[in-house]
Amino acid sequence: MIIGMGSDLCNIDRIANSLSRFGQRFENRVFTEVERAKAARRPHTQAGTYAKRFAAKEAFSKAVGTGFRRGVFMKDIGVVNAPSGAPTLALSGGAAARLAEMVPPGHAAKVHLTMTDDHPWAQAFVIIEALPTAATAQDIRA
Repeated sequence: MIIGMGSDLCNIDRIANSLSRFGQRFENRVFTEVERAKAARRPHTQAGTYAKRFAAKEAFSKAVGTGFRRGVFMKDIGVVNAPSGAPTLALSGGAAARLAEMVPPGHAAKVHLTMTDDHPWAQAFVIIEALPTAATAQDIRA
């Protein structure tokens, strides 16, 4: 079952301006080490790379219904790639705690993420799904 959904549209030029104005202070405050490493490998599309990840963080905060309040911080939400290459989120701190609060007993959360950009826009969608655990699925079949 779907327990959360969020989307965000981010202006790439706004992120480029923040990078120019605040530099590493902005990068360190908002993005994880993994995200900064990925952006560093893309010098010609760095602002777009960051803008997609910024939009993903915003979309997740909407999907969990808190925004960036109640202990949910941008740096607790990191875009990573699954072994298949598909983007997903690695959560820590308040973001992970809020997601855990939302998941019904006997279920596990699965986060679906899609991102795209076409200058000057970056966009992300997050869907959070609660899937029955093996024990719960077995109870349902019985």
